[in-house]
Amino acid sequence: MTSCLTAKHPPAAKKSLGQHFLRREDICTRIAALLFPTQEDCIIEIGPGSGALTRALEAQPHHSLLLLEKDAYWAVQRQRLAAAATQAVLMDALHLDWRRIGPQCPWKITGNLPYNIASPLIWDSLSRAPCWQRAVFMVQKEVGQRLAAMPGTRHYGALSVWVQSFSRPHIEFLVGPDAFSPPPKVDSAVLSFAPLSAEQRPSYPDRLGRLLRICFQQRRKQIGGIFRRSTIPGLAEALRRSGLDAALRPEAISVAEFQRLTVLWAEAAR
Repeated sequence: MTSCLTAKHPPAAKKSLGQHFLRREDICTRIAALLFPTQEDCIIEIGPGSGALTRALEAQPHHSLLLLEKDAYWAVQRQRLAAAATQAVLMDALHLDWRRIGPQCPWKITGNLPYNIASPLIWDSLSRAPCWQRAVFMVQKEVGQRLAAMPGTRHYGALSVWVQSFSRPHIEFLVGPDAFSPPPKVDSAVLSFAPLSAEQRPSYPDRLGRLLRICFQQRRKQIGGIFRRSTIPGLAEALRRSGLDAALRPEAISVAEFQRLTVLWAEAAR
């Protein structure tokens, strides 16, 4: 977890939680500003750790700040030092039901995410939370490249298509290992995410997720062969109706084309 080192003698970083403590207060300030905060915002911070990003968020306009922390020590510390509008909760963010994020105020989500949970957490939060307005995450650089990748590039995959079906991701800036203690072995990236409208989101998200798993488990194979071997009713018909070349590989298919394939599959399977 890339939380921020603020105490004089904090506990050692826990390898089991992927902790790397960020030394740079200016980076926390930049992350907070990228949320474009307003006085009406309800903000969720994932993995606040020792609290430098928390303090940067508290210094910005907001209505409330909810901290989700898996480490019991840091959860207690964050609640002990919390500002009036801040609440710390001891929980694993992977277990949060994002569908409960309601419309009572504009929700924004941020955090310096543990490298080992960044992909599933972003996958779930951006697709399931119905009312979020903006998100800013720090992740491993390679994960950031996958999130923002375009078709035909080596980083493009299921995560790219899924996240870009619900949001517009943008790599804002990179952070080197020397900004952390202990330093990770890789660079990090800070990305912003703007939500797509309901009309732009997939009509059949469950089918889209299944289709992406089918395709990108065999990303070097041609989609015609992938669909034939799957024996799933309607897939071959969906491909025929789509007009896509059966010789294409999954990494060459755009987000819009994957969404259209999903609609055609649903229609063919009726």
